[in-house]
Amino acid sequence: MAITVDGKTIELTASGFLADQADWSEKTAVELARTQDVELTERHWDVINYLRDEYFNNNENQPNTRTIVKAMKQVWKDDTVSANSLYKLFPKDPSKQAGLIAGIPESRRKGGY
Repeated sequence: MAITVDGKTIELTASGFLADQADWSEKTAVELARTQDVELTERHWDVINYLRDEYFNNNENQPNTRTIVKAMKQVWKDDTVSANSLYKLFPKDPSKQAGLIAGIPESRRKGGY
């Protein structure tokens, strides 16, 4: 499995995640989002940037949906943010689908909190 970004072939795992995190760029994220039927907005980018920061600057932390909700309440200064809000952005599962688009490895965490 692969995608093409700016004429470069980027290899993906069988589940669609980047085989090499070094291949990630904003253009790559846009193409990965397209494969997921997600059109990126500013709020999508907030989640993506949060996940990348947590993974690359916090000991490879991969927050679950509940943790992302708490973080986005602060970022968006909106106490009404809920898991439902995130599922509207990333319908297949906010932590996993957003992680795929963010270019971090696939989480091996099982469901739940």
